[in-house]
Amino acid sequence: MKKFKRSKDYGFFDQDFRLEKLSKLGDPLVKLKSGIDFEIFRKFLEEGLYKSPKGKGGRRPYDYVLMFKILILQRYYNLSDNQIEFQINDRMSFMRFLDLTISDDVPDSNTVWNFTERLTDLELVKPLFEIFEQELERLNLIVNQGKIIDASFVEAPRQRNNRDDNKHIKETKSAPREWESNPNKLAQKDIDASWTKKNFQNYFGYKNHAKVDSNSKIITSYKVTTASVHDSQVIDNLLNEKDNGEKLYADSAYVGQDHVLQKHNVIDQIHEKGYKNSPLTDAQKELNKEKSKTRARVEHVFGFMENSMGSMYFRKIGIKRAETVIGLMNLTYNMFRKIQLTT
Repeated sequence: MKKFKRSKDYGFFDQDFRLEKLSKLGDPLVKLKSGIDFEIFRKFLEEGLYKSPKGKGGRRPYDYVLMFKILILQRYYNLSDNQIEFQINDRMSFMRFLDLTISDDVPDSNTVWNFTERLTDLELVKPLFEIFEQELERLNLIVNQGKIIDASFVEAPRQRNNRDDNKHIKETKSAPREWESNPNKLAQKDIDASWTKKNFQNYFGYKNHAKVDSNSKIITSYKVTTASVHDSQVIDNLLNEKDNGEKLYADSAYVGQDHVLQKHNVIDQIHEKGYKNSPLTDAQKELNKEKSKTRARVEHVFGFMENSMGSMYFRKIGIKRAETVIGLMNLTYNMFRKIQLTT
């Protein structure tokens, strides 16, 4: 029988041996750490977040790049603020990724929450996404020979409101007056998220509308809305001058946006749609099948988020926070996609 070493037998290099074993077992954070230069975000984070102290004393804030890396960990493993604090303390792979040792202080859940709130209040996540997009362009990883647009639900905790409360929220976009006298209840109610139905299934929460480079499968633009916003309503927000002259692929939900396509000078490759009295012809079906060979590549993007990133789920309250969380989700995906393309 194999004899296992007890704690009293541990040597000075045992931690290194354990980390080496984790690497051999396929720790994804090893590639993330070596494949992404997080220092490209430092200048922007420090200029955007730093506040001069008002007086002497006070503890210096945690390094902003460290905090940003914690948020990327959070999104990759889909962890709450409490869970990320526990996991950093518990997992050697997390500590290695963050360049922390057993003797270093680990930011607690409140610190993570406050850092995320500051990014939200200052609307810094979209610029962080764009900084990395510029890095991907510099590396010639964004091909710009075609774009795909699609949307995916990001579900939120379902609200248990009565009909009158739901009607009031829908009509006024505000909380019922009686909730204001109960701060604890109000803090748990998301009046921005909305219900919708797709394929006979109900969803509550938000939508991640993404524009993806058809060749590299890198997300180049995104828009966050509530779940009830129709996919076709955000095309104008996603397209820009970089798409000029490119083919645009999308499913039939985006039919009827010819004026937007003309405005941005993109080539229509949207699936044609059949109607009750005007079904698709065989030629149209064949054309849709050909378009699907490219359009289906966007499913790989959302599939990675749903499976490798622990599902797309939003635990917080309000669309501003949803924009932060979903934006970080898209940025995290792009980081891992960059690694896939360069290794």
